[in-house]
Amino acid sequence: MLQSLKAQLGGKVSTSPTDLETHGKDEGYPLRRPPLAVVYAENREDIQHTLAWARETSTPVIPFGAGTSLEGHILPQGACISLDLSRMNRILEVRPEDFLAIVEPGVTREQLNTALKGTGLFFPVDPGANASLGGMAATNASGTTTVRYGGMRQNVLALEVILANGEVLELGRAVRKTSAGYDLKDLFIGSEGTLGVITRLTLKLHPLPQHIHTLRVFFDSLEAAAEAAYQLMGSGLPLARLELVDELGLQAVNRYLGRDYPEKPGLFVEFHSSTREALEAESGSALALMREAGALRVDAARTPEERTLQWEARHQLYWALVAQYPGHQFMITDTAVPISKMPDLVRFAQATLREMDLGGSIVGHVGDGNFHTLIATDEALYPKAETFAAKLVEYTLSLGGTCSGEHGVGLRKKKYLQAEHRGSIPWMQQIKRLFDPQHLLNPGKVV
Repeated sequence: MLQSLKAQLGGKVSTSPTDLETHGKDEGYPLRRPPLAVVYAENREDIQHTLAWARETSTPVIPFGAGTSLEGHILPQGACISLDLSRMNRILEVRPEDFLAIVEPGVTREQLNTALKGTGLFFPVDPGANASLGGMAATNASGTTTVRYGGMRQNVLALEVILANGEVLELGRAVRKTSAGYDLKDLFIGSEGTLGVITRLTLKLHPLPQHIHTLRVFFDSLEAAAEAAYQLMGSGLPLARLELVDELGLQAVNRYLGRDYPEKPGLFVEFHSSTREALEAESGSALALMREAGALRVDAARTPEERTLQWEARHQLYWALVAQYPGHQFMITDTAVPISKMPDLVRFAQATLREMDLGGSIVGHVGDGNFHTLIATDEALYPKAETFAAKLVEYTLSLGGTCSGEHGVGLRKKKYLQAEHRGSIPWMQQIKRLFDPQHLLNPGKVV
């Protein structure tokens, strides 16, 4: 069956065991299942050829970026083709005067920001991993800077996508706002490759901040840190990052890096200010607020070198936990609630981890009401971790939140969508049938 596809695309089709293994898993889902083959698309025509073959043979296709997703988005559910877009990695145009860039889907966020050096601009969405921008759009990724700059949905101006029938659509416009017609662009952002294949993105760029100030603030309890984060969000200060790390995470970082950070819950805070005078005033206000909220210790940083050290614990947390739990895999949950409910959710998560005797660290983008619980699991512990995740989602939904703030649905979160969206699920299913009547694009995911 693959011979006709290889005849069209030649060496771009791979069945090597290494390639199949790499494309049969993601970073967070426990199962592994290799595809039939991997197609390394290099242009729009390669994608159209692959989709035409898929229609003729009724073989599903899963778009693949960098493989850094966490919820089973790219795991095959049966015989399928993995459509790898990493070779479509050209930065097509940078237009500093319009604060935008046009890229292919395989361009990574670090690659784009490296190319932007000297322009005074940057692309702010930072999910942690050096993910592909096409994959980030497909999952509506966000990250540490979302509290100020927004996630992918707020930073994608236009998309080119190819539908399952091979048709090419241009969605959105290279403008900051438009009121013309239905917003189909945003329908494809976060659709996880189930509606079409993203082949080009027009992205919003932002001026590099001139004045940056960071704080690392430690508290006696996780609840106190969460409450302080809520107060910061209500202060009107120009927050760019607001991250929470619990005491277990800092214990792991101390062991991993040989540091002596206080093993207490910490907030990692960054401000992007317009002037030096504003920075001084805003920093003073933040310090006063944190002390009033019960801070045990506040570390400030102003130089780039000091800021790098300030953020070290947050950036190295995952690898520190991996070192602390050798031989384990981590299930990383992702929920979000209205900002006022975030301290309640943090309190519930910590208490539930203790009740269930699970090793886990709470960390997250608390300025968005979004946090993650990293749970060390193995084959025996995984069902228990899933039970924790179910309890967390149930409580999150009771607070008016969502089962996923930024990781997406994939396979793991599908079972929660009915409780969250109820009557809109049949409409989502109709949209899927409209764009992909043969269910060829990443079937079995989302809906």
